[in-house]
Amino acid sequence: MDSNHYDLIVVGAGVLGTFHAYHAAELDKKVLLLEKDAFPVNATVRNFGQIVPSGMANEWFEHGVYSTKLYKKIQSEFDISIRQNGSIYIASDDDEQQLIHELKHRMDERGYEAHLLSKAQCLAKWPALLSSYCKAGLYFPQEVSAEPNTLIYKLLFYATRKFQTLRYQPNTSVWGCEVIKDNVKITTNKGDIYTSDKVIICNGHEFSTLFTSIFRNSGIVVSKLNMMRTIPYPDIDLEGNVLTGLTIRRYESFYDCPSYSKISTPDHLQELKKWGIHILFKKAIDNSIIIGDSHEYAPVDQIEKLGFELNQEINTVMLKEAARIVQIPNLQIASSWAGFYAQHPDKDVVEIDIENKIHIRTAIGGKGMTSSGGYAKKSIQQIFESR
Repeated sequence: MDSNHYDLIVVGAGVLGTFHAYHAAELDKKVLLLEKDAFPVNATVRNFGQIVPSGMANEWFEHGVYSTKLYKKIQSEFDISIRQNGSIYIASDDDEQQLIHELKHRMDERGYEAHLLSKAQCLAKWPALLSSYCKAGLYFPQEVSAEPNTLIYKLLFYATRKFQTLRYQPNTSVWGCEVIKDNVKITTNKGDIYTSDKVIICNGHEFSTLFTSIFRNSGIVVSKLNMMRTIPYPDIDLEGNVLTGLTIRRYESFYDCPSYSKISTPDHLQELKKWGIHILFKKAIDNSIIIGDSHEYAPVDQIEKLGFELNQEINTVMLKEAARIVQIPNLQIASSWAGFYAQHPDKDVVEIDIENKIHIRTAIGGKGMTSSGGYAKKSIQQIFESR
């Protein structure tokens, strides 16, 4: 590890970059993982920590299934905060109930465990749910959740000790990345120079330093999400990933259900749809409850338009809808924040290859926590097979 030459350099230590580094090290590659901040602070830690393959479509479902198994395997060796407490989709009307029945049928065909729950069964398992909202549920007991504010740090600790060929270096911005003959030359903010056979750039929504013209013309957009965390409520039974009717109307796994194209948005949900809101709940280990989220969009080169302040109108609308779904007496919000992630309107992920040496892998959207483990494994295999 004394040499400054590597088989692979990964730029960005969020969950997508870290799993690329993990899978390369698993192939016995010498890997350098660079992170611009003292520790990852963006989309990987500003989310719910819900790992829900049931919400994914096509190959992303398979990536999610693999990722879930990988999370569980790592958790069996080292505590990275993974808990198998399941995912529940709560239907609130006839359209949503029809969709969960259709998704159950599709999951049965895939051999993916799913259970339809009656209203009474849902209310018994999640007593905080309001009877006036819940009609039925679709439950996936094998799915897991994580603590987003700690998962990546524990995963980095685990990976760098599991693989002697993996080096992690935070506080290191990459200012230069260019192909020179058979290698890629990396220049950092500290003036250090590294070379490698391959470079993978997993830079989230940070597009201001490397390949700016490529990103400007990529069609990528950045989404801003509002999220809130309550004070701890140890007596509120709301375990697992709790997803609601708005999620059923939004998640990709429901798109191919026969009835999906026939449903319309009820009038009382129009304001929520305007802000891209679908209500989710996730109870943390400390008994606080994360509530969200919303979606505002801007082109990649106009991120500033999204601003950094929280839109209190959006939070008010979300809390009003949340109160229609669950009962939390004396609700108190302890903190709120905005998350940002990159996505593409026409692609599940942006893959750009430069001279078969520099590989940009970004704009995975909201699928990162669920699917990065599986996607990164496939990505690493393809990149090192294309020598």
